[in-house]
Amino acid sequence: MLQQMAGGYCVARCLHVVAELGVADALGEQPTDAGTLAAAVGAHRDALSRVLRLLAAHGVFELHRGRFRHTAASRLLREDHPDSMRAFVRLFGLPVFWDAYGVLGHSVRTGRPAVELLHPEGLWSWLSHTPEAAAIFNAAMAAKARGQVAAVLAAYDFRGFALIGDIGGGSGHLLRAVLQACPAAKGILFDLPHVVATVEPTPRMACQGGDFFNDPLPSCDAYLLMEVVHDWDEDQALAILKAVRRAAPPAAKLLLIEALIPDVPGPDSARLLDIHMLALVGGRQRTTDEYAYLLRSAGFGLVRTVETHGGVSILEAVAR
Repeated sequence: MLQQMAGGYCVARCLHVVAELGVADALGEQPTDAGTLAAAVGAHRDALSRVLRLLAAHGVFELHRGRFRHTAASRLLREDHPDSMRAFVRLFGLPVFWDAYGVLGHSVRTGRPAVELLHPEGLWSWLSHTPEAAAIFNAAMAAKARGQVAAVLAAYDFRGFALIGDIGGGSGHLLRAVLQACPAAKGILFDLPHVVATVEPTPRMACQGGDFFNDPLPSCDAYLLMEVVHDWDEDQALAILKAVRRAAPPAAKLLLIEALIPDVPGPDSARLLDIHMLALVGGRQRTTDEYAYLLRSAGFGLVRTVETHGGVSILEAVAR
């Protein structure tokens, strides 16, 4: 077990490289040999064959009589797949992500994000000045959000809210979907000015640029924060929630949408994401109790937790 864990980065790195090369796009419906695939993507035949053989052993591609064919997992690496995860895999292969784990000891010793040793300005600032990487990041977040948004809509009834604020909502994937499901509602997308500048408002969705640490938030009867709070440490997370509370009228609802660390032991994607947050941005995943404490400290009361079966849960809280 320890040997597999210690060298497990080999599998991840092979996956990154294959996604970057676009091997899944080069592989059609017919089984194809490594030489043909290598010629299509500009790779070395033997080296690519060995990499694909390893991935096939993990269910990504299938090797049969010297030829490779698709599996359900490898199809998700295709750019044209409706639920494509190629951008998400490429994101974790970006040098800024990969190299951060080479200096993870910095995080463990100091509690600070490892990425600051590589880019002292921090990940968000670095992305804002690196358009190619930012495009991959945005595509990855959009891909991740597709499944999550559908799961959120299936799990929670948003009808009854007149004005919904999506705080830190990026390009507005979640808010657009909620408004489409609730024709009587209107929404406000709040994010940094350069983010909302790229979003086309609609008659029912306004855009407001600002910094939630410094600028006032809109007054709404419901607020969405989807995977925003996990990007920040305790003090900053509390500051964000207090900013929402200052803007929220009494009895307004706050819906925190996050991957929760479960109470039971064992491997879990939220525990992996927790270390990504530590290494890359200095944030953290939290348990339900930890979020309940933050919400109470900010002036909200946790009403219930709704499992979406999409990798995230909805923590429904009310302004006290």
